[in-house]
This record gives sequence, C-alpha cells and structure tokens, in this order.
Amino acid sequence: MIVLKSDRELKIMKRAGKIAAHTLEILKKAIRPGITTHELDKIAEEYILSKGARPAFKGYRGFPATICTSINEQVVHGIPGERRLEEGDIISIDVGVVLDGYYGDTAATFPVGKVSREAEELIEITQNCFFEGIKYARKGNRLTDISHAIQNYVESRGCSIVRDYVGHGIGREMHEPPQIPHFGPPGKGPRLEKGMVLAIEPMVNRGDFKVKTLEDNWTVVTVDGSLSAHYEHTVAITDGEPKILTLP
Repeated sequence: MIVLKSDRELKIMKRAGKIAAHTLEILKKAIRPGITTHELDKIAEEYILSKGARPAFKGYRGFPATICTSINEQVVHGIPGERRLEEGDIISIDVGVVLDGYYGDTAATFPVGKVSREAEELIEITQNCFFEGIKYARKGNRLTDISHAIQNYVESRGCSIVRDYVGHGIGREMHEPPQIPHFGPPGKGPRLEKGMVLAIEPMVNRGDFKVKTLEDNWTVVTVDGSLSAHYEHTVAITDGEPKILTLP
C-alpha cells in the first residue's frame, strides 16, 4: 500500500482525480435515451487522452473498454457496447485514469430521463452512504469504522450493501492493499494514517445483496433482478478532514 510522502505525489493524484471527475461530468451531460454505452465510452476515452492521461481500465486484466457501464440490475463492470439507454434506466459509470504513474478512480449512478421514485431514492442512498462512511476516514480511526457506518446507513434505509466487491487502496497501482469492505463491525483493520489514499466505493442493491457474474466474465448483476447503484471517490487521509481527490 502506498502512503504518500510528498506534496508532489498528492498533487499528481489530485490532477488524475480531476481528470476522472471531469470525465464523469462530461458523461453525465451526454446521458440521454437513445445513446449507446459504446458512444459514452468513446467520449470518455477521447477526453482522457486529450488531457495527457490514459484510461486505467482499458486492457486491465483484459477489460476491453475505457469505462464500466452498468445498467439497472447490473452492479459493476458492465462492458460498453451497442445497447441503447432507455427512458427510466439508471446507469452506473466507473472511470479510472492514470497520470504520470498515479491513479484516480471514481464512479456514480445517473438517471436516464425520468426514472421511478424507487430509482431516485436508491441513487440518493448510495451517494449519502459514502459520505456517512468518510466521516470516519480520519487519522487514528480503524479502517472498518468506515465500513460499519456505510452498512448501517444503507440497511436503515431498507437496502442492502454488496459484499462480494469492495473498495481498495490506490496510488501507483489501481488496486493496492488494503481491501475496504463496505460492511462489518467497527474497530477492525489497520489504523488510518496521513498519506493513505483509499478508493471507497459502496454498491447498494434495492433488494438482496447477493450478486452473480454473467457469461462475459465481467458484468455483475443482482441475483434477484433488483436495481443497483454505485458511488465512488478517491480519498486521501490527512491530519484533519479527509480530502476527496476526485472532485471536478
């Protein structure tokens, strides 16, 4: 696990994070009924390359695209293709960027046109649980203090937190130790220290937490077919408040 030792390293990670964040903002504006997920992927790749960075996901363990696009019951790792978005869908988009050897990683779920109240609430709960969790992303706390806060918030709203996929450390590699579950008891895991950088990314299901992987060996879906949403930021531990590195 990387622990940043210099302001230079933090500045590069913040620049990578901003490129990832701006990519997500551009995609948010492009989302509409009728657009294909491949078209969204092309928009993302062109923007990332224009900023002197490269897509972190493309080619990673054989993943064929720049972004992950997961629709409705798809939880994570959806592969962009010719599927067209429809009015009422929700789409989770995950963006990873590499700049000067450092990574930024962010994700969010967006409505396509007018969506159901159930879908709106799920998106809101997923975003809010992240911010409940990072209240505990402070030097001296234990890693699972974050996990416990996220799970409590999600389950108190009648949803479930995915257990099969977790957050991770991030820095010179996209996935570094420690793994960051979004569930479990508090007071476990390493103590947080200044310079740690964590990708915290709760995935929340409207129904049961169980998931499965489709035959493409990438796309993860809810077993019960319920809606799922995803929210992620890259977060640096400081002497005080946590610093979100993937804000526009």
